[in-house]
Amino acid sequence: MAGHRKLIKKVRFTRFKQFNQVTFEFRPSNVTFLAGGNNSGKSSILHGLAVWEFCKIASLMERGEDAFLAVAEGRQGFGLGDDEFSPINVPSLKHLWTNLKTAKGDTDPDGYTLKIRCEWDDAIEEKHLEFALSLANDRLFIKPISSNLQAGDHVPTAALLPPFAGISAREARIVGALRRRRIGEGLAGAVLRNLLLDMYQANLRERERLRGEKSKISDSDLRRLRETDPWELLQDALRRTFSAELIIGDFREEYHSYINVQVAKGDVEGYKLTRWPKYNPKDLMVEGSGFLQWLSVFTLATADDVDILLLDEPDAHLHPTLQSQMVEQLETLASRKNKQVLLATHSSEILKTVDHQKIFQVRKDRAGYLQEDHQKVGLLAGIGSDYAPKLDRVRKTKRILFVEGSSDLSVLKEFANLVGIEWHESWIPWQSTAPHKDRSHVFRAIGDEVPGLVAYSLRDRDDETLGTVGPNLEDKGFNPAPNFMARKWRRRYIEGYLIYPRALAEAASVPEEDVVTMLRDDFGIAIGETFRQTLAPSAILDVRAKEILKKLKVSAASVASCYRADEVCDDIVAVLKELDSFAE
Repeated sequence: MAGHRKLIKKVRFTRFKQFNQVTFEFRPSNVTFLAGGNNSGKSSILHGLAVWEFCKIASLMERGEDAFLAVAEGRQGFGLGDDEFSPINVPSLKHLWTNLKTAKGDTDPDGYTLKIRCEWDDAIEEKHLEFALSLANDRLFIKPISSNLQAGDHVPTAALLPPFAGISAREARIVGALRRRRIGEGLAGAVLRNLLLDMYQANLRERERLRGEKSKISDSDLRRLRETDPWELLQDALRRTFSAELIIGDFREEYHSYINVQVAKGDVEGYKLTRWPKYNPKDLMVEGSGFLQWLSVFTLATADDVDILLLDEPDAHLHPTLQSQMVEQLETLASRKNKQVLLATHSSEILKTVDHQKIFQVRKDRAGYLQEDHQKVGLLAGIGSDYAPKLDRVRKTKRILFVEGSSDLSVLKEFANLVGIEWHESWIPWQSTAPHKDRSHVFRAIGDEVPGLVAYSLRDRDDETLGTVGPNLEDKGFNPAPNFMARKWRRRYIEGYLIYPRALAEAASVPEEDVVTMLRDDFGIAIGETFRQTLAPSAILDVRAKEILKKLKVSAASVASCYRADEVCDDIVAVLKELDSFAE
């Protein structure tokens, strides 16, 4: 079965949610990470595929095995009540349509205005199946409008899993339609015990078959079972990840009302878990949200009857370390069982670790796989999001000023005013403690969106040697890049330019003599005429000025506001002049 799975490579939406007319092309690889800003359409892609899957199932139930074969084109559609629609949760069915407009236009031959088409490769040719939907009098009408499927062709099966919710202490046995409705409502937890029971019972039947008349399963059969059976794979992953196993209670439909699932924990050796001394298994419900989220994802991932997993933020509730582990395990499972996974995420932990070629960026104006690694940095910085007002300002001014601390900008503005150098608000501040190399990746990613972009990047020297700073504050450790000026303070950090005794005393409201004494006795420095100069004494260049400000209980901005023009250091003036010269 796994070797014959059909993986979707192209999806076309017409008037579905925010997609008025758009086609998405996916690589039929095992895992694709859908990324983008809020409201960009990541979840809508998954929802659209879930609706397509629902149309497929409904057509089979209503019209039989040939419902969407090529011979079915031209048939009349069939109607369903709004209470029968189960794949996703919407306030009303009209919310499936772009801008809530369900009526046909001048170019529509009938009322079937919403369309979803999927394409995949078969052994011989490309296959496709397209459904159209219409809404009339609160009834949803569905019909296949395009297909080249023949009898015997396998159609991909997709399953949507939203973030985990809805678990309760009592879960009864429920049928497929109700299960789909619960998941569509965002209550995957309400059917988790059902899914686990199905897998467990299938495993028992397979074990019984393999055992046959023998007293036990042969070693070779047991090895194959452990490598392929969904229940075995799930339990093995639980042992390796959480040192835990699931215990499914006896369930007979004519006797039991609820499904009993407990979690046991202990020491793991190979495929064996030995419970900790005096440990009592606990009901599944009392486990943490991270455990339950992980379990719901992998229950679906290991199931044999699903070709395409649609995972909507499966990293929710998971610790960053577990997020990375989940992705690694998902990729292994998907590859082993030849599944396709479309995973929508906002997690920076996931996106920064996976190969950029697996990331599919979704935006309102376009979508596609990232072409270069630096685009990941831009994606993590929110580039392309509708909710990034800072980027809107950058688009207008084409200038970015990278600074390390929140007070750096206030200090520079204060000094610019003092020495009479114009401060240009066209420099849009971007706070980052990252090195110039990482900042340059952000610059390149934004530059893809904003032609003519210029960046000025200021970093503290910290514990790096003076030899890493050039005559004009160039960072010698960074290769020059066009329109990206990398500068490093000659002093340990910007606060090193703020230790002039008179200004410190005024900001701290203490006598200047007390400040001079403190600098001498506690920090081993004396401030003289050379303080302003670029090549000040090494004791001043290396002094831990942040500790001085902390001891005096003053902020960098408050000290800068107490300076006089003739006290501002030469390095500060050089930076301000350079910012002025490159401003627009």
